[in-house]
Amino acid sequence: MTLIVAAGAATYACQADRERPGPPRLAIFLNQDSVRSPDTLSGSLRADDPDGIDSVWLSVDSAPPLGADGLLEPTFLASFRAAVRNGHVLGDHVSVRLTARDLSEYVGALDTFVVVRGP
Repeated sequence: MTLIVAAGAATYACQADRERPGPPRLAIFLNQDSVRSPDTLSGSLRADDPDGIDSVWLSVDSAPPLGADGLLEPTFLASFRAAVRNGHVLGDHVSVRLTARDLSEYVGALDTFVVVRGP
């Protein structure tokens, strides 16, 4: 009887869903899908990881990344405002990149863009 219970418990342990280590899950929510040049892009960011978020960086256009400490919380939420430089022409894509590192040093990245519109 003990053998059957132990085998059943071992089978259950193998079938149970559990979190696997990996990079943080990321999301970027933009307040607009197009910008002028120059302009300000705004929105919010989210990074989730059960191990805790160590740090988060946002890069917009060619400007240096904006960084924040995740305080090792499992969820990082923040709003942002970032400058879009002068010199873009109608139809250009302005890159937006969110990068986050978790406590286990896994790094995740998410890329998107906004389009430059006319005056």
